[in-house]
Amino acid sequence: MTHIDRRNVLKGAAATAVATAVGPAVAAPPAVSGGNHPPSSADLARFDTPGDQNFPKVGGNLGNQNYTSLRHIDSGNVRRLRGAWVNRIEGGLATGNSQSTTVAVDGVLYIESALGNVIAVDGATGQTKWRYDQTRGALTRRGVAVGGGYVYTKSNENYVIALDQETGQVAWEHQVNGYGNIEKVAVVYHDGLLFCGTNDGPRGAALALDARTGDVLWHFWGTPGPGEFGNDTWEGDSWAEGGATPWIHPAVDPDLGLTYWTFGNARGNNSSQDGSARGGQNLFANSLVALDLRTGAYRWHFQSIHHDIWDMDNVMSPVLADVRIRGRKRKVVVYGSKSGMFFILDRVDGTAPLGIVERRVPQEPRQKTWPTQPFPVQGPWTEQRVVDQPLGTSVPGDPNRAVPNYVRGALYDPHWETPILSIPGHGGGADWSHLSFSHRTGLVYTGFGYVAAAHSLTESSNGLRPPGEYQTGGIVAVDVSTNQVRWKRRTPYSLAHGNGILTTASDLLFIGQPDGNLLALNARNGHELWRFQTGAAISSSPIMYRVGNKEYLAVYAGGTSIPYGNSAPRGDFLWAFEINGHVAPATTPPPPVIRRPVSGSPVEGAVVGNTVVVGRTYNASTGEIGTAESFAVAGMAPTHLRVPLGTTVTFTNHPGNAGVRGATQFFEGLFDVRLAPGESFRYTFGLRGEYFFNDPGSPRSTGKIEVY
Repeated sequence: MTHIDRRNVLKGAAATAVATAVGPAVAAPPAVSGGNHPPSSADLARFDTPGDQNFPKVGGNLGNQNYTSLRHIDSGNVRRLRGAWVNRIEGGLATGNSQSTTVAVDGVLYIESALGNVIAVDGATGQTKWRYDQTRGALTRRGVAVGGGYVYTKSNENYVIALDQETGQVAWEHQVNGYGNIEKVAVVYHDGLLFCGTNDGPRGAALALDARTGDVLWHFWGTPGPGEFGNDTWEGDSWAEGGATPWIHPAVDPDLGLTYWTFGNARGNNSSQDGSARGGQNLFANSLVALDLRTGAYRWHFQSIHHDIWDMDNVMSPVLADVRIRGRKRKVVVYGSKSGMFFILDRVDGTAPLGIVERRVPQEPRQKTWPTQPFPVQGPWTEQRVVDQPLGTSVPGDPNRAVPNYVRGALYDPHWETPILSIPGHGGGADWSHLSFSHRTGLVYTGFGYVAAAHSLTESSNGLRPPGEYQTGGIVAVDVSTNQVRWKRRTPYSLAHGNGILTTASDLLFIGQPDGNLLALNARNGHELWRFQTGAAISSSPIMYRVGNKEYLAVYAGGTSIPYGNSAPRGDFLWAFEINGHVAPATTPPPPVIRRPVSGSPVEGAVVGNTVVVGRTYNASTGEIGTAESFAVAGMAPTHLRVPLGTTVTFTNHPGNAGVRGATQFFEGLFDVRLAPGESFRYTFGLRGEYFFNDPGSPRSTGKIEVY
């Protein structure tokens, strides 16, 4: 177990926003030799060495900058960018969750499929060189590491696996138990070490493994145990199941000898929404922690949300940058952000060169909420409060809107049993999409989502994205030297879940969308310059690499379920692009359904007499209406009714319900009625379309009338 040296910690006041390190970082000991091997992340002398021939790790370089020094593809010729080749890496698979970003080393691309298999592909021809098939079942993965002559992947049952880089043969397998689930998080290789995060465990840990054997060299718990610094920020034994898993890959600064880890949300009573039994700030949940890369020793931390009850962990891969702030060159780390704001910290000591303030926030004693929360002085880059939308107005794509009948709130408004609707929701803002920092523009870029969420103890998981709301998003560019928004571009889709960004030395920005389109934008102003249909949703980051004198752009298009469920088109397309390529775009798939779906399958109106019973569930297999009153999402019988144009639909408050229920149609505002038990209301639908409605008595209960 890694023990914290309390002499190296200045505790400060409990509500201090920025932790302060004591003394400089310890230099790393001599590197462990990895043998003769092609250039890889192990050979990067600095965290910010931009990709040129290679793009050797997820994030591009050790600073997770997703930036390339390649410049041949530029604004003048990007319109001539076409497919060089496409490899259906799983033979045409059109299911599963593909969240892996490819890496490129010496002309070979390495990619993990939706099944968790690893495929090596010739970067010039697109031909498969070798493949490794998982032996422990399918597994969602986010990217391999390459170094020391090996390609590193993971499998179910917490195995780390080293594959021979040339052949794909298994060199070793090592099971790593006792620290949480290590199966999903991308691996980072540096100088004989593997850095592995954990996810979905009762208590998470950051790990460093020996890259030659898989042996654990050190670990750092996200929830400190008895006797460790931070344990007193957890009430009683709540730390033991407090979550705080580092479920995204870290950044590494070899010069400072530090790694930077983002730890996830706290949880209690098996819920991220319930803080009633885990009083305190709950370190190191919702924190960026700087650790010695050789020993795992704590150096400093910054907690972005104290005592989180909203599942708003800012667990995006941190980005390192050297920028000039107020005339002084500063080594910074950019941290965030589900909460819709960047925390820009000095990566030596965790101080805030641009200022961070603790502001008082509303309280709920039963939740044991913390009295203050940190905010950058410059403010957020997205809205942090939902507003009411007048009935009778159409708002497709409006970012700052509220599904009616919910109690509306702002970021950090507390909840108990009544759902509080706020924005950004627990899916972002920005979630786990990879940021990009451009050496040319000095801007950091992220894709984000406009998806409000309702938080309460009555939600079974991490909050409710209300059925019927529009799930849209955008791209924002922020000046790292000032933390001010330089530009923002709206998009029809949320870009918060794996839609990573690549920027180039030619001032281009590449990002994929859930509809399968890969876009090129001007990195200085966000104007679109090019798009290409890849055939499946993109939930990964584009990369660039060079083979000989030819430069390529590549992206993996496979798709994932968040936030569009099964409506997001799936595939197994590994694409490479070149100027004047000869491979045409893929067939355009059906676009994702951007409105949050209701809970049930469609039911023909004639089956139920064109009637919706409010406050009851519906069993589609038997046609039976629930015997008990329901206030849940499925509390409409049925939730999805299909009727021909001109049909009159009856809405009835079941006579056995205890009180007033009703139906509010949104966002078109066609009707808004309250019904006593046994009362009915009729409406004739005169236009084709989809019409969502919910119940004033319980806005969770939501239905849809599909008029065809």
